[in-house]
Amino acid sequence: MGAWSPASWRELPIRQVPDYPDSEHLARVEKELRRYPPLVFAGEARTLREKLARVARGEAFLLQGGDCAESFAEFHPDNIRDTFKVLLQMAVVLTFGAAMPVVKVGRMAGQFAKPRSAPTEKQGNVELPSYRGDIVNGMDFTAEARITDPDRLMRAYNQSAATLNLLRAFAQGGFADLHKVHRWNLDFVRDSAAGERYEALAGRIDETLSFMEACGLTGDTIPQLRETDFYTSHEALLLVYEQALTRQDSLTGQWYDCSAHMLWIGDRTRQVDGAHVEFLKGVGNPVGLKAGPTTEPDDLLRLIDALNPENDPGRLTIICRMGADKAEAKLPALLRTVKRAGRHIVWTCDPMHGNTVATASGFKTREVDAIRREVDAFFAVHRAEGTHPGGVHLEMTGQDVTECIGGAQAITEETLSDRYHTHCDPRLNAQQSIELAFQIAENLKRERDSRDGRGDRRLAAAS
Repeated sequence: MGAWSPASWRELPIRQVPDYPDSEHLARVEKELRRYPPLVFAGEARTLREKLARVARGEAFLLQGGDCAESFAEFHPDNIRDTFKVLLQMAVVLTFGAAMPVVKVGRMAGQFAKPRSAPTEKQGNVELPSYRGDIVNGMDFTAEARITDPDRLMRAYNQSAATLNLLRAFAQGGFADLHKVHRWNLDFVRDSAAGERYEALAGRIDETLSFMEACGLTGDTIPQLRETDFYTSHEALLLVYEQALTRQDSLTGQWYDCSAHMLWIGDRTRQVDGAHVEFLKGVGNPVGLKAGPTTEPDDLLRLIDALNPENDPGRLTIICRMGADKAEAKLPALLRTVKRAGRHIVWTCDPMHGNTVATASGFKTREVDAIRREVDAFFAVHRAEGTHPGGVHLEMTGQDVTECIGGAQAITEETLSDRYHTHCDPRLNAQQSIELAFQIAENLKRERDSRDGRGDRRLAAAS
């Protein structure tokens, strides 16, 4: 390979790519997309990279969450608002637990493409191409719906633009004002144990804000009290779309993928000599890399060096998705290898993907207990290895769905079908998400107390 360019990935092996029978149609859509405005700006991506550098240094925590796969059918401002609300609630809980800033990144405004375990699926005697996300084809099991349609790229772009517009309004227009923390509680969460616990926390925030106002510190003097920073992310799976939205920054000359602030490479497409690594190694965005139980330490180190050769602490996030039963066995070797090599990265926990199971009734689900166990194992391993647990990466929604078994609602296999709405993998609902946030906050407090204790011991030894 020669020098990197936005198109250099096309010369390398690629996985998880859909087949477009009408290549001329696809080329026309790509050309049109290249003329469209960027969805995000290079400066915003650089700011997120700076915030993630603080996470890598142990000075902040990353909360990344949202839909498994966004859909055209469920596109509605209420759904965007409710997921944003839950992320705000979770961030408040985590900020209290960690006593440090929380960087908020949504799996929103672009999370349309999904990798599949097989190129086709079969129902009865009928075999059709697999559903690869609304940006590629339709979910209905019909020959017509499963045709790869390039025009879907345009629809995904337009929906992403509208979603981003609303998210920016929510984040900067007063909706995120800390004085409104009580209003963020959704109706179906308010009467739950998690909702009551959150309301008690909101009351403490109100008391703090009243004290600050008495001292002359208000939203007018401190903008952070009435607005927040919120970023978007998705898996950079469909590279024809990502390349079409890649722009060269006029200030720095650096290329940025302007489809989202942050992009990540999935567990199925992380080949160091493959197309997805080639594409993302050349853009200036902060990038993520999924690491599963099959990830070997030396392979991870090669990927880190390919994606972050300058060892910039805000550039690369390793998203660990081991599974509850494998995290304690598989994660330590990765942490030790990277720590020994002196690589500066953000470590986050994806407790969702390694804990997916199929029920006898045909539903894919995840047990909340397994999710909680993997989160606890993630923190415990980091404490044992002396490394920083930097964040969590969740598939969740603000809707009152029944897709994951367990939690205080005690959703069972029998009640999964009540409100099972996902287009791909099961998501935590609002109540389950807030319950998990309190558990993560407790782990963060233990991490903080342990860190403070180590500092106290070092101070005593020095004196």
